[in-house]
Amino acid sequence: MWDRVPADQARTSFRQAFRELVVAFGPLVNELIIAESETIRLNTDLCWIDALAVTVPAASQDPLWGDLAALCHGELLERLDDVSVSFRQWVIAERASFAEKCRQLRKRNEGFRVNPEAGERAEIARRLIAFGPTYEGASRVLMRALADMGEPAQAIQEYTRCERALRILFNVEPSAQTKALYGAIGKVSSCEDHASIDIAGETRNKTAAALPQPLPNRSRLRVGVLPFRSDTSAGSDDLAVSLSEEVAADLARFRWFDVIAPMIFAAGAAATLRRDDLMRPNELDYVVDGTLRTRGNLHHIEVRLLDLTSCASPIWTNEFALAATEPYCVNEVTARIVARIDPVILFIEGKRRGRHGATGRLLRAIPLMYTMKRREYEEAGDLIMRALEEDPDNAKVAAWAAHWQVFHVGQGWAQDPRQALAMAQRFALKAIAIDPKNAEALGIYAHICSFMNKDFDAALYFFDRSLRLNPNLGFVWALSAVTQCYVGEPDAALARMDRYRELAPYDPYFSFFEGVYAIAYLLKSRYKQAAEVGRRLVKGHPEFSNGYKPLIAALGHLARFDDAKPYVAKLLELEPQFSVSHFGKTYPFRRDSDRERYLEGLRLAGVPEQ
Repeated sequence: MWDRVPADQARTSFRQAFRELVVAFGPLVNELIIAESETIRLNTDLCWIDALAVTVPAASQDPLWGDLAALCHGELLERLDDVSVSFRQWVIAERASFAEKCRQLRKRNEGFRVNPEAGERAEIARRLIAFGPTYEGASRVLMRALADMGEPAQAIQEYTRCERALRILFNVEPSAQTKALYGAIGKVSSCEDHASIDIAGETRNKTAAALPQPLPNRSRLRVGVLPFRSDTSAGSDDLAVSLSEEVAADLARFRWFDVIAPMIFAAGAAATLRRDDLMRPNELDYVVDGTLRTRGNLHHIEVRLLDLTSCASPIWTNEFALAATEPYCVNEVTARIVARIDPVILFIEGKRRGRHGATGRLLRAIPLMYTMKRREYEEAGDLIMRALEEDPDNAKVAAWAAHWQVFHVGQGWAQDPRQALAMAQRFALKAIAIDPKNAEALGIYAHICSFMNKDFDAALYFFDRSLRLNPNLGFVWALSAVTQCYVGEPDAALARMDRYRELAPYDPYFSFFEGVYAIAYLLKSRYKQAAEVGRRLVKGHPEFSNGYKPLIAALGHLARFDDAKPYVAKLLELEPQFSVSHFGKTYPFRRDSDRERYLEGLRLAGVPEQ
């Protein structure tokens, strides 16, 4: 919960929080709090917890279960997003699991009719259908939501409306997936057995197998930005729409997914063949929705990212404040919104196994790379090469193929580092040639110029180009911070890392890039802080060899030789040929004084000279 502060401060905060718990529980503390040498936990056997009670299958047969489930709307552990990066990673997975458990229980509970979460899904689907009457993905979301709400007749009516629109505009029938869902709901409606609805659409109508599929095998994701809603305050409508347009424009800079702009979704816009033709074959994977509320001199903006492949379930929400008297802060607010959406989509898609295509393989490879475990890292490389074979003109895949080679060399795993360097450069330049305005590709190439070529001027030039094209790409802010360390500008490095953390505090991979702080602190002779950050990094990524080097050097300067010994042993286990001399020749230092400070710390800590 305190992973961004030094270990001593974290322990102090923990002790204070525990003391407050003890005081709050009073005489019940010995019964409810179980404190052991390594753990402190709540005795859940003596407690009743709503989130646990609502997901117990046996409890769903209780007539009061529906009332309890109705109270559990919204998100699990709501408004606890800012605790820490580690907690954020955990809570994303827990929320998804909790939502799925609730959905499964609602399917089986015949008596449950009041369903606020389903109502919210229905509202989102209706707004999408207002844009494109033939948008089958939204129709299926609405049909499922209506079935969850105990209204199968309305779900069937929605199918009839969608079928009619498809026949009139395109002279085609609904897809097999839509027909299967309609058949399952129709069967339930006729026998009044709500518990047997196939909400996931797993039942397949074999007679419809030859019909056109709404989701072609495509490699790019599609994200729609709905026009943000506002309260009735004067001027709020214009600001809400402007915010959604800015969000869409900034999201489009990421270039690896397609963005459907909010003006296409404008309320009340008449349906046309052109707009429906855009929507029907291009169903959305994610939707960004927002609400603007004005209270006094502050605008409160609540933004949600919804996964349409999971019945419009929310996977990320956040709230931002904007001073009504400072209109120029709009750009800063939208920057923080879009920078937080991108890593969440990357993280969710990377955990999925069902998505195919070149981009799908890449998204599965990225989390494997960040484990920095050799077996998983090699598997990631195989996925990336297969993606390149499948789609050789995919700039994002080519850029990450280059990035994979960089860490393969950095970890000491490349059998031929020179060949790996040549491949990294070739892939990076190929990505830029495919898409010269791809900020991610330019940022990765800049890192290659710096780390592998020691061409710092070229690196700074390409980082500048990258961040001009997309100033919201936190990943590139972090990579550019590394180069600032190499050129002897640790203050600039810290400023860039702070910008990265400000833009994307929930990036699941923030803890990996946090090691840049350790290098910057080391170069500034702030050895205690460098050691504290370094310990966190190697604890979270024990196989990342470069994470140990600034930590060991800092401990050497602090004369904490015994503390350094196990880290030195682990580093030599990961890189058996590592030595002070070799590191001094290969690591990209521009200033001799920085090199000597780093090498002296390694020597003092007991790293072999040769």
